[in-house]
Parts: sequence; C-alpha cells; structure tokens
Amino acid sequence: MFVFWGDGSQEAMDLVDAIRVRSTENFNWTFIFILAVVFYVYWTEIHKKNYDAVCAGLALYGVHWLYEIANAVIGRVSGYPLWSVSNTSTTFILLIGVCWELSMMFSLAGIISFKMLPHDRTRRYFARGGGRGIDCRLMGALEMALLFALFESFLAGTSNHSFIWVYKWWGVLPVFITTYVPFFLAANYVPDMEPKRRRRFLLCLWGLVAVLLLVLIPLGVI
Repeated sequence: MFVFWGDGSQEAMDLVDAIRVRSTENFNWTFIFILAVVFYVYWTEIHKKNYDAVCAGLALYGVHWLYEIANAVIGRVSGYPLWSVSNTSTTFILLIGVCWELSMMFSLAGIISFKMLPHDRTRRYFARGGGRGIDCRLMGALEMALLFALFESFLAGTSNHSFIWVYKWWGVLPVFITTYVPFFLAANYVPDMEPKRRRRFLLCLWGLVAVLLLVLIPLGVI
C-alpha cells in the first residue's frame, strides 16, 4: 500500500512517457465544483477579514507552483521529473507533476495549516528549565510536512499510480525535507511578517510564477 522510494522500473518510465499534459480527454464537471469550493473558502476568509489566513494560503500555493515548475523543467532536461501524476488519476493535468485536484488542495493547504496553529502563535513547545523550546509554527510545519509526505507515499502505491516516482533516490524522506517542509514554513511564517515585507514577498513570489508560466509554457518547456 505504501511506497517509500521510486523503483526506477520500466513501468514507471512508461507511465510518465504516456502522460498527456493539459489534455481534456478525462475532463469532467468535478473541475468546476472544486474551483467553486476554493473560491468559497477564500472569499469567506476575505469577508471575515482573516487576511493572515489568506496570506498563508497564497504563500504556500505560490511556493507550490515554483516547485511544480522546477519539477517540470527537471523532467524536460533529464528525461523524467522527480514526481508525476498519471492520466487515470485525474480529470486534468496542469503540469507533469500536478493535476487539477492536487493543485486545488494545495491552494487550501496553507489556510488549513495556519488555522491549526495555536491562537497564540508565539507559543513554544518543550520550553522547560529555561530552554527556548520549539516555535509552534515550526512544529506545525514539521507535523504537516510529515503527514503530507506519508500520504504521498500512499498515493505512490495506489493501483492507478496517482503518484509516480521514477528515480530510486527520490521518495518519502526527500519529499518531506525538500518539498513539504518549505511549503508549510511559508504558510506558517509569512502571515507574521511585517505587512510591507509580507506584501512584497507575495508579489515577488506570484510575479515570478506568472513570468515563468507565461514564458515556459508557450516555449513548450513545461
């Protein structure tokens, strides 16, 4: 059920070779429903003026897109990306490593992570005997990263190959450390930045994402 590392098999490589990015062959109406749910969540938070939660969501989602772009570029340069999604597991593949359903989940993951933090975000765990302890935002990021990495290992073991890992050195541990930890650090720390710095961070992040997509997709790189 759980797969912890890629196996470098011909089957995995064949599955990646068969991926049809941005094909509408499997498109269905769940695409619209999921989009409506995401809009509802964001506009509810905006209506309630929970701008910190909105920033958390946008921070993680922007970092997610940078990773997906980098993964697609790696796939173009080296032949295979670090991770992929299969045609049979989704209604629409945005880039070789991310489908619509997964991307929309990540658009909400930052909000979820942020809302799971204690109300007092200065709280520190294990602060005994004069020790500084562990920042609750760091602890929350590590916990969420571990949960997501383990769930990805489950997806990699599904019969429809929801996730495909080709490289033998890529799996749960590097996913946890290099991917999900940065995702959730962004979600948990960016909202507490000084307002001007936070705004600058999000504008630069999403500006870079937009430029990369507008340049690399028409060129056929991703």
